Amino acid sequence: MMGEHKMIPTQKKIIGAMDKVSGKLIEFKRKNNIDLVVMKDG
Repeated sequence: MMGEHKMIPTQKKIIGAMDKVSGKLIEFKRKNNIDLVVMKDG
């Protein structure tokens, strides 16, 4: 159980990649917000 709070480099890379992907998804949603609203309503 010791050192469980420490992250191995692979985990850091995965988390970094996930942050980038979620950032891109948020940008994509903002750009296509009108389309998403229309799809949700319709």
